[in-house]
Amino acid sequence: MSNREKQLHFFVNEEEDKIIKRKMKEAGIERLSVYLRKMAIEGYILKLDLSDLREAVRLLRINSNNLNQYVKKANEMGKVYAEDIQDVKQSQEELWRLMKDILARLSAI
Repeated sequence: MSNREKQLHFFVNEEEDKIIKRKMKEAGIERLSVYLRKMAIEGYILKLDLSDLREAVRLLRINSNNLNQYVKKANEMGKVYAEDIQDVKQSQEELWRLMKDILARLSAI
């Protein structure tokens, strides 16, 4: 049972209702009472699309695995190949571009 005894009630016009429902959907909240309570208490809801960040983490894992393999090969053979170094460098540059883009978008929020 809920410990909420107070009920709030207010009116909106048709356009305001559409806007509230659209924003509720964008925030991923299905219940109107949850959305309105959160907005009234916190003032805003922030929902981030972290798919780019997940991609950056995936690339970082791949790059780390490749680097570990190259180090192992260098230890076994006593040398490092220029192609291997270039591969790691390109992966690292791609990862940095992606991270800079993510950080720029996050700073704009």
